[in-house]
Amino acid sequence: MSTPAGGGEEHPTFVPAGEGRESVPTHPMISPHSERSSWKTEHLSSGPAGPAGPAAGQAGSPGQAGRPPAAHPPPPTGPPAWDGPPPAGASPVRRTLVEQTRSVIDRVSIRWRLTITYAVLFFAAGALLMTVMYLLVSWSLYSAWPPLPLDPNDFSPQAAQLKRQWYGYQHVAITGVQKDMLTRSVLALAGIGILAVIIGYVVADRALKPIQQMTATARKLSGSTLAHERIDLKGPDDELKELADTFDAMLTRLNVAFDTQRRFVANASHELRTPLTINRTVLEIALGDPEASGDLKALGRTLLEVNARNERLIEGLLLLARSERELSVRKPVDMKDVAETAVDQLAARAEEAGVVVTPELRSAETVGDPVLLERCVANLVENAIKHNLPESGRLWVRTGMMEGALVVQVANTGPHVPAYEVNSLFEPFRRLNAERVDSDKGAGLGLSIVRAVVRAHGGNVTALPRDGGGLVVTVRLQPR
Repeated sequence: MSTPAGGGEEHPTFVPAGEGRESVPTHPMISPHSERSSWKTEHLSSGPAGPAGPAAGQAGSPGQAGRPPAAHPPPPTGPPAWDGPPPAGASPVRRTLVEQTRSVIDRVSIRWRLTITYAVLFFAAGALLMTVMYLLVSWSLYSAWPPLPLDPNDFSPQAAQLKRQWYGYQHVAITGVQKDMLTRSVLALAGIGILAVIIGYVVADRALKPIQQMTATARKLSGSTLAHERIDLKGPDDELKELADTFDAMLTRLNVAFDTQRRFVANASHELRTPLTINRTVLEIALGDPEASGDLKALGRTLLEVNARNERLIEGLLLLARSERELSVRKPVDMKDVAETAVDQLAARAEEAGVVVTPELRSAETVGDPVLLERCVANLVENAIKHNLPESGRLWVRTGMMEGALVVQVANTGPHVPAYEVNSLFEPFRRLNAERVDSDKGAGLGLSIVRAVVRAHGGNVTALPRDGGGLVVTVRLQPR
């Protein structure tokens, strides 16, 4: 390889037969055919045109001096190297007409499949009926045509000519009627085809009504609506009614399971509160003892911090269990006031962390539980303060109405958040780039509580990585 004097890209240069060139690998990866490639390199470099050409061969051993170069490389040795399947565009597979037809049919929705089926059946029935009517009318015309009033035993030339004219008129008349009937039948069949598509679509829509009802019910379901949302399909005891009843029974079982899980979390959290309170009291008494040694006090303060972290975890579990239940309190709430309260409560913490909070609050009224909504916004602000830049951090809190929906948005600077990690941050005990045991910044329930509160109020929450680092969390709620 030669490089221009001024630098730049390397271009391959031609090496004459008598000049040697050392082979330098250009790619760090090892090809499955590296053994074969290395053999070719050795073979080419040891041939008559390489650096070890005839002169080198004469200086070598006598057995190798007169050996001619091999015409073909030797067979490969060792285990076979599998390169994998060829690229998709390398050898396209030609599909048969049946496979192409099936692929087209698979892309058609069930509604249009039923519509086409009904239309084809209706059109085929109409075409068959018109064909039968065409044949029957033709036979009727031939049978109803009056006979020629002549003596059958008259074989005169005048009688023969009259018979030819008579049957010629018969053929012309019946053929004209058949053509006219066929033309009108084709036009009527085209109208029947259009009518068949319309009727097929209406019939398919009526047949899919129960399924549409099931789909609408499934979309409205959530953890807080399982107790009272059911399909309750009315109608005969057919397959669709059986499917709807089975779906309702499954919803009942899910509601029981979810309710049991929530009660367990709530009861376990309440049961764990008592020993933690006792531990805190005992540790505070021990720290208040003037005769306690320094090591004992240091251990007590460490245990108090662990105890406080466990108490925050229990409070988070209680709040999560409460927010996942159906709302028991529904009051008019202005999210502007809720955001102002949350920002004021965490102002000191933001100042201590060196984070500048910029509120942009406009009136946005909704109906819900004020305590849960305040906890939701406070968790977002607290999370934005925790996971921010160590110096010169920024945080923005916005409330208002956008496109008919109530919007609460919290954005912050901070470390880069991969897009594929964003959705997992709303799961309990999940933290970015941290294990569950790493709880120095919290229990990992903040965003989980936010999602549970928003769902309980019939809204949704989304998060996106912010350009330059950080996160943008947007909550949309139903307006008042």
